[in-house]
Parts: sequence; C-alpha cells; structure tokens
Amino acid sequence: MKKIVLAGVRRENTYSPNHVGNDAAIFNLTLSYLRESGYEVNEYEESGFVNSPIKERAIFNMSRSEKAIKKLQQLEDEGCVVVNSGYGIENCTREKMTTLLIEHRIPYPESLVVDTSSSIVALLQEKNMQQCWLKRGDFHAIHKEDVSFARHPEEAQSILQEYALRGIGRAVINRHLVGDLIKFYGVRGSDFFYWFYPFDLHHSKFGHEQINGKATGIPFSVEEMREICSEAATALHVEIYGGDCIISPDGEIRIIDLNDWPSFAPCREKAAPYIGKAIEQIIQKTLVSTSVGI
Repeated sequence: MKKIVLAGVRRENTYSPNHVGNDAAIFNLTLSYLRESGYEVNEYEESGFVNSPIKERAIFNMSRSEKAIKKLQQLEDEGCVVVNSGYGIENCTREKMTTLLIEHRIPYPESLVVDTSSSIVALLQEKNMQQCWLKRGDFHAIHKEDVSFARHPEEAQSILQEYALRGIGRAVINRHLVGDLIKFYGVRGSDFFYWFYPFDLHHSKFGHEQINGKATGIPFSVEEMREICSEAATALHVEIYGGDCIISPDGEIRIIDLNDWPSFAPCREKAAPYIGKAIEQIIQKTLVSTSVGI
C-alpha cells in the first residue's frame, strides 16, 4: 500500500478564545505523533482549507467555522475519512447538542430552546427556573457573552434580548445546577479519560467557573462519569472530546457541555498519543472496510 497522506487542519484563532496557544499545542503534538508513525501530513490553516482544493482522502481537524464544517461534511459525503466528523462538530453547537443529548437520555440539565424574540419570564417562573444559563444556540461560544448566567427570570429576559440584538436567532436555556464543577477530556474507543476541578487549577475560558465556585469534593463514580461522557460523545458522533459536568450534592453526574476536540491543556502530553492512535485506527479501519486507496 502506498504511503498515506493526511490533511491536518488547524483551528482558526477566532475559534480559540483565550486558548490559542493551548489549541495549537495539542494539534502540534498530534501532528508529531502521526508523522513519527509514518504518515505524511499536509497542514492547512482553517481559512486556507476552506479555499483550497483538497486532494487528501483522510483529514484530521480542529475546525469550527461554518464554512469549514460544511466543506468537511461535503468531503465525508464524497467518501473522505474525517476526524472529528464535520457532522459531529456541528452536533456540538448548543441547540443540536441539547436536542441530541436529551433524545439519547444522557444526564443533562432541564433545558428550553427558544427564539431570542420570545418572552420567557412567565415560562421560567412557571418552571421555577430562577437561576439559569443562556447559551447561543446556533454556534460554539466565541465571546464571553455567548454563555451567560442569569440570577432571575428578568435578567434572563434581558440577556435574551441582547442575543436578539446581536443577530442570534435561537438560544438554549439550562437550569443552573448546584454542585461541584468538573472538566473532562476523552478519546472515544480508548482507555484515555482525564478529569479535574477547573476552579482549583484556574483553568478557564471565560471565568464562568466562579459561579459554582471551589469544589467541595463530593464523592462520585469516575467509571460512571467515563461511561456517561463516552455515551454523550457517541450520541454527538465525535471521537475526540471534552466538556464539563456537575456533581450534585447527592453524587448525581450531569453533563452541561461537550466540545469537539478541546485543548486538553492539563493533560496534552498524555492525551496526544491516544488522539493520534484513534485517528490512525479510524483511517486504517475505513481503508480495510472500503478498500479505498489514500
């Protein structure tokens, strides 16, 4: 079999708020693993990938822009191997994620999906959803205001109106969960799973960890968390993932966010070989099953 040539697509800086260096670091480590494993890799910046003819039939990527996602989906439909899938990346946008996680019965906060032109005060009062989180429904968070905490329904209404003024048409409203905030990273189909308390490590993108505050160390099952996170990643069709969950005072685990290929910043040296191996296995499996030369 001739040498396999891969396309590797870096994330545009715009889509790495406060994590440009961290996102670049995990990409570089994965790139090094694949090259050391014998693969030739052609690198693309996300904007360059969108505007270039792509001859490679296997692509690993950290893309986030709408144009890049649509191109990845088109290439997948044409038979390319893509990790993470363009469809999976799109599934991690808030409205799609919320719908899919609830449909698959993944433990997740009570949620509403609304038009930003809606009146929500009475609805939130009816559901006794006094404190809640509002998140833009159409895309990943780029600005701090794309994920906002509301202390009462009237504040939630004000935030929703601001979303409308920014041209955001849909929003997800999650009930605020009290408990320990945990961040996790995983690679589906592998033994890799890592978790930590972000407040303790001052690991933050927008500072929202301050709302739940310092973790108290509520006991929970790490194996159960791993299983829930893996099931969520499967539901969203992503292989390389990370996110956040809340451990309630009685030990219940609920995911509040899941992202396609995050930075793995606290554990990237350990994670990169697992990420690289997962990409390699998916490519090889597809080659064998379809007999497609790359």
